Amino acid sequence: MSVSNPTLITFVIYIAAMVLIGFMAYRSTNNLSDYILGGRSLGSVVTALSAGASDMSGWLLMGLPGAIYMSGLSESWIAIGLIVGAYLNWLFVAGRLRVQTEHNGDALTLPDYFSSRFEDKSGLLRIISAVVILVFFTIYCASGIVAGARLFESTFGMSYETALWAGAAATIAYTFVGGFLAVSWTDTVQATLMIFALILTPIIVLLATGGVDTTFLAIEAKNPDNFNMLKNTTFIGIISLMGWGLGYFGQPHILARFMAADSVKSIANARRISMTWMILCLGGTVAVGFFGIAYFSAHPELAGPVNENHERVFIELAKLLFNPWIAGVLLSAILAAVMSTLSCQLLVCSSALTEDFYKTFLRKNASQVELVWVGRAMVLLVALIAIAMAANPENRVLGLVSYAWAGFGAAFGPVVLISVIWKGMTRNGALAGILVGAITVIVWKHFELLGLYEIIPGFIFASLAIYFVSKLGAPTAGMVERFDAAEKDYNLNK
Repeated sequence: MSVSNPTLITFVIYIAAMVLIGFMAYRSTNNLSDYILGGRSLGSVVTALSAGASDMSGWLLMGLPGAIYMSGLSESWIAIGLIVGAYLNWLFVAGRLRVQTEHNGDALTLPDYFSSRFEDKSGLLRIISAVVILVFFTIYCASGIVAGARLFESTFGMSYETALWAGAAATIAYTFVGGFLAVSWTDTVQATLMIFALILTPIIVLLATGGVDTTFLAIEAKNPDNFNMLKNTTFIGIISLMGWGLGYFGQPHILARFMAADSVKSIANARRISMTWMILCLGGTVAVGFFGIAYFSAHPELAGPVNENHERVFIELAKLLFNPWIAGVLLSAILAAVMSTLSCQLLVCSSALTEDFYKTFLRKNASQVELVWVGRAMVLLVALIAIAMAANPENRVLGLVSYAWAGFGAAFGPVVLISVIWKGMTRNGALAGILVGAITVIVWKHFELLGLYEIIPGFIFASLAIYFVSKLGAPTAGMVERFDAAEKDYNLNK
């Protein structure tokens, strides 16, 4: 399909708007706290939508619809697991983490929080957690760049190499300039665009295939097992898909939104907004992939690009069924999903390098202006490494995301969750949890043990390590005092 001018114009306008927001945020960025956490000024709507948008990435509009298109509803267990996990994260972690980070040295990053919460004078906890962030987030950033490249490649007929740079350039630009506020404000716009695309597209596909009854008959004719949520699944398979929900407790780019909320009072309302957005988006995503089965069964002559790469099902439906102007808006939603996640991942990596390495170990007395510019330089560095990793055109988005998601979920999830609900946790317990979680994921993934998603054993073993190692020692009086003060603050204001 030749490049349609309306689609190209829509993309250019959208990207220009995101970069403009970045320059607006630049004017509100005066110090490192502003650049990393937006000065803890996010209201409930921005907190909710930016958390959702930063979470979903290109996986929402490419990886998941593709999986549903290939295998039917049996792949939707992953969406169910994510909804449950996200809700529990909002319920148990969000508000408590907001106050705990404030009471523990007004921490700006997770390594900063761990170091203050557990009084780690050695710096070991900070270093190891920052290394985990850099390793797994660089992989995660690569997945976002792959998704963006796929979008530009299929929409504009670019080579993969050119598309790689085109997809990443705008995100790097506004993250570099505007920092956390730019990322959060653009996430809010992007979340709105994503939900519009994921409600409108399945409705139009349904109409194009003749309505609900005709669509369902076509899907059944293709393969009756498309409706079977247990098709080709095992107990371990379902648990593995549901296990994705465990990852929420340890994702630094999502947890940063909780830390940046203007107050604990904003969290309850943000939870309701975010969960409504998430359920509608995931429902729309499943519907796009599912109804796509019927559409391409009826039009096999159009199914070539999707058969070649099933992750393009949303892209192809948007191009085939909509006016080029509307298609441009819908395809911008994929770019929105990619940009929203990639931007905050770049920022978290930059934060770890700037706050947890440069400021802590190299330049303790660095000025705020210097730190902000170092943060910007680190955004560029991580982006270039991620682009190099994404250079293989055979990369699949879902595969890259699943590994990084498991790494964070197992390494940080138990540490974050237990640290905000149990005052008896110690520094050695936290250290053991991070190491056991990360190592378990790497080893389990390498040997593909039992066919079980590596986040599950990683989360379990890390939690056990935290408990038993913490029981071998005891928290200091200062740790208990700060925990109790934060918990009291949380209960008074939630």
